[in-house]
Amino acid sequence: MEFNSVEIVGYLASLFVLLSFFRKDIRQLRITNSIGCAFFVAYGVLLTSIPIIITNVAILLVNGYYLFIKKSDATVVKPEDN
Repeated sequence: MEFNSVEIVGYLASLFVLLSFFRKDIRQLRITNSIGCAFFVAYGVLLTSIPIIITNVAILLVNGYYLFIKKSDATVVKPEDN
């Protein structure tokens, strides 16, 4: 079985998105998912597929918003013991 470089980028994208769902910490999930989305953007560019590019840029923006702008929601907060 032969793999070309475009397929490898696509498989890496899929791998990172899949791995993100195994993360329990929401911040780590978003970081791992963002890596996968970045690979998917590259994959979309290599294929010249606008739907792949648009969708994954949008997901990157959402992840970036929660990771960098709204940081308080990107971490798990435990209730205080009384």
